Amino acid sequence: MNRRKLQVFVSSTYLDLQQERQAAVEAILKAGHFPAGMELFAAGNESQLETIRRWIDESDVFMLILGSRYGSLEPKTAISYVELEYDYALSREKPIFAVVISEEAIDRKVRARGREAIEQEHPQALNLFRRKVLSRMCSFFSDAKDIKLAVHETIADFLVRHTICGWVRGEDLANINSLLDELARVNKRNEELLAESKRLHVQLERASRSDKKYWSDQELESTAGMLQPVVLEVQSDNEERVETRSLLEVVDVYRDMLVTGVSNHVGMSDWEKLLFFNVCPKLAVYELASLEKVAGAAWQRYALTAKGRALIAYFDRERRKEQPLFTPETLPLGDL
Repeated sequence: MNRRKLQVFVSSTYLDLQQERQAAVEAILKAGHFPAGMELFAAGNESQLETIRRWIDESDVFMLILGSRYGSLEPKTAISYVELEYDYALSREKPIFAVVISEEAIDRKVRARGREAIEQEHPQALNLFRRKVLSRMCSFFSDAKDIKLAVHETIADFLVRHTICGWVRGEDLANINSLLDELARVNKRNEELLAESKRLHVQLERASRSDKKYWSDQELESTAGMLQPVVLEVQSDNEERVETRSLLEVVDVYRDMLVTGVSNHVGMSDWEKLLFFNVCPKLAVYELASLEKVAGAAWQRYALTAKGRALIAYFDRERRKEQPLFTPETLPLGDL
């Protein structure tokens, strides 16, 4: 990241600030970055204004040198090109820093060049623009040394505080090959998980369409054993406790884990242990889950049967009726 080079767009009036612009350009180059400016473009051409905006878009940082002149006006808006550049950089949320001429420097310019050193035609517009700039963080300059110092300090600060892409040498891109490989691997895994999610969704949809084959309200009510409390040994925070829950309640609460399957792999969580060794065997009794061998692995997995998936589809159908799944009459148990 330290090898990043920034493109800095330098905005200012031109004739009255040539030395100051040169100082800024030299400081930017000495700091190892790229200056960009509009010295080669004539003001007053709308196509050139679009070119200026494109250069600002492509730059990483916007620098304004505000002197004692307002500059030439853009015909349609009667706003100076410098102020238009500044406003556009603000609208694009570019990192901006400004150096503003001090009163001492203005006095020196007036003594050396007379009243032509200050704005004669649009002093009110310059004052308003100056207030706008001073309302944000900025620095004052009296001579070229102040501008160079501001460039060095501000760019170094921007590299730390802002997420700026910048430019890097092509040879440095080789250092991210391993990162790109890892990103490709993660993307492939995400695609696999997405495909698996779609497959499971299709299964549930099919089960939803055929759940009447296995379940109805009468069928559920007649399965008395599944409504009776079962003992669950819960282990959390290195403590064991015993709770009683309806088997139906367990299926509904842990549906996501049961849909994807629960295996006895190495490093099982406490919840996986609870489901695999305590809950799933009970589900198997009611033909809601079955134990299967995982291909290419040393562990086994409980997966829901078609009847188990149909039960979850039944739950979903009941939810769409905006009715509670369990009532105190059918499930006289406490909250989870």
